[in-house]
Amino acid sequence: MSNTNRINASACTFVLIFIVLIVYIGSEENVKIDLSFPDDFLIGAASSSYQVEGAWNISGRSESSWDYFSRKFPNKIADRSTGDIASNSYYKYKEDIQLMKDIGINHYRFSISWSRILPSGYPDSINKEGILYYHRILDELENQNIEPFVTLYHWDHPQSLEKLGGWMNDLMIDFFADYARIIYQEFGSRVKFFSTINEPYIYCKMGYELTSFAPGLNLSGWGPYVCVHNMLKAHAVAYHIYKNEFKSILNGQIGIVIPCFHYYSKNPKDTESNEIAFDFQCGWTANPIFSKTGDYPERMKKIIEKRSKLEGRKKSKLPVLSEKWIQYIRGSSDYFGLNHYTSYLAEPSIPSEVTNDEGLTYSSDPKWDTSQSDWLKIVPQGFGDLLRKIKHKYNNPPVFVLENGVSDANVVNDSTRIWYLYSYMKEMLIAMKRDHCDIRAYTIWSFLDSFEWSAGYVDKFGLVHVNFSDPNRTRTPKQSVSWLKSVLESRRLP
Repeated sequence: MSNTNRINASACTFVLIFIVLIVYIGSEENVKIDLSFPDDFLIGAASSSYQVEGAWNISGRSESSWDYFSRKFPNKIADRSTGDIASNSYYKYKEDIQLMKDIGINHYRFSISWSRILPSGYPDSINKEGILYYHRILDELENQNIEPFVTLYHWDHPQSLEKLGGWMNDLMIDFFADYARIIYQEFGSRVKFFSTINEPYIYCKMGYELTSFAPGLNLSGWGPYVCVHNMLKAHAVAYHIYKNEFKSILNGQIGIVIPCFHYYSKNPKDTESNEIAFDFQCGWTANPIFSKTGDYPERMKKIIEKRSKLEGRKKSKLPVLSEKWIQYIRGSSDYFGLNHYTSYLAEPSIPSEVTNDEGLTYSSDPKWDTSQSDWLKIVPQGFGDLLRKIKHKYNNPPVFVLENGVSDANVVNDSTRIWYLYSYMKEMLIAMKRDHCDIRAYTIWSFLDSFEWSAGYVDKFGLVHVNFSDPNRTRTPKQSVSWLKSVLESRRLP
C-alpha cells in the first residue's frame, strides 16, 4: 500500500470512529454528564506472568502447570503454541515500561510467577534470581512513576504441586499461604495494591470441568466447586496474613479478582434467569466475601443440592462452608477486584437438554457488535448495569476494574478497540457520576499482545502489537495507543 493510500485509509478510519461516537453520544440520555476522570482515579493496563514473560526455564524457574499443559495437550491450544517465549517480557520489561511511561499510564497490573519464586512450590528453596527479577520491574516502575498492582496468582503454579492434586488438594491453602507471606516480605514495602487470586470461577471451570485450561481435567461435576472452595479459603488465609502481620507497617490494600459477566433474561418477562446466572458466575466468589451474611448464594446452594440428588449423589457437589470459614472469608477484601468483558442473554434450558447445574442456556443478541473472540460481544450498557448491580447487592464496595478489553484480528489499526474502550469507559463514568458507584481504577486488558491461554496467539488483546514471528518480539503501538494517550493527557473522554 502506498503512503497516500495509508493516509486515506487512516483518515477513513477516523471518520468512521467519529461517526460511530456521534451516533452513540446522540443516543444517550446522559450526554450532559461530565466525562472527566477524578484527579485520583487510576487508568492503567495489565498482563500476567505466563502470558508475557517467556524465559520459562531461565534463572531457576521450574516447570509450571501451564508449561506442562501446553506441551502435553497441544491440541487444546488454538495454534498449538506455548508460553515458552510469549511476549519475551522477561528480557524486554524496560522497553515495555518505557512505552507505558510514554503513553502516560498510571498503573501496571502484573502477576508474579510462583514457579519463578519457589521452584519446588515450597518455601524451603526461595529463588533469589526470581526475587531479583521482580525487584528490577519494581525499580523500573518506580523510576517512571507508575503504580504497581501485583497479582500473586494468575493461574500458573509449579507443576510439582499439580502432581499432588493442585486445587483439588486442600493442602494448596497452606502452600499458597507460605508463598503469599514470602511475596509480602520481599515486595510489600514497594507495593500498595496486592491481589491474591485471579478469577477463581474461570480457572476452576475451564481447568477442572471444560478441560480447556491447565490441568485439563473433567472431574465429574465436583471439580470446579472444590477448586473454588479451596481458592476462597486460600485467598482468605493470604488476606489475614497481610492484615495481621504486615498491614500496620506497610499499609497497603489487598483483595481478590472476580470475573463478572452481566446477564439479561432473554425473555423480558423472565425475572429469574438473569439472577440465577449472576449467582452461579459472579456471586459464587463475590457473595462469600462481600455479602452481609457471607457463604455461597442461597439460590445456588438449593439448585445444586437438587441437581445433585437428581444425579443420584448422596450429598451436594457444592462443599459446605462451616460457620467458622464463613466468618473468616466474609469481608476478606479491601476492594472488589472486577474483571469484565461482555454480557449474555440467559434463558431456562429445555429439560431434556440441560447441560449445566444452573439449568440455563446462554446466547447473544444478534444486534450486539462482535470482536475477534467468539465469546466477546460489545455490550457497553451491560458494564454499567453490572456496576450498579454490584453497588446495590454488596453495599457499594470500592471497585477496582482490573481487566476490561477487547480482541482484534492482529491489526495495528484497531478502531474496534477505540470504540470499545470509549463506550465502556463512558458507561463506567455514568455509573460513577450519576449513580455514585465507588469505582477507583480502570485497567485495560492488555498492555501487550500475549499468549491468550487456549486461544494461543490467535486473539490479540494488546494496546501494543507484538510480532510473534520475530524472535525479538518487536513491539508496535496500535492506533488505540494514540487515542488513550490523548485521554490520559486530558483526563477526560473526547
